[in-house]
Amino acid sequence: MSPAEYLTVMTTIDGAARAEEIARGVIEARLAACAQISASVASVYRWKGAVETAEEWQILFKTTASRYDALEAHLKDVHDYDTPEIIATAVVRGSAEYLTWISEETDAP
Repeated sequence: MSPAEYLTVMTTIDGAARAEEIARGVIEARLAACAQISASVASVYRWKGAVETAEEWQILFKTTASRYDALEAHLKDVHDYDTPEIIATAVVRGSAEYLTWISEETDAP
């Protein structure tokens, strides 16, 4: 696979424990090779006509483009938000060894 066939996919959730649950579920389902949970961030956004502020945890997944649709469907299914943030960014470059590891970990056993 070329680097463009790899993605980082981010979502946010309103609690550290819930972030870990979601991350573990994704990894167990082999939808991503790795999930990193960042410390809480302050999110400011417009929702239903009002400006809101919330504490959230970001989860960053490392996966292949071919697993994206299944990952997105899984996140929508398990997420607590009505409209969860699910954003994918193409990996432009990466070490061959790391990208191979992502491929191996997201292949069905």
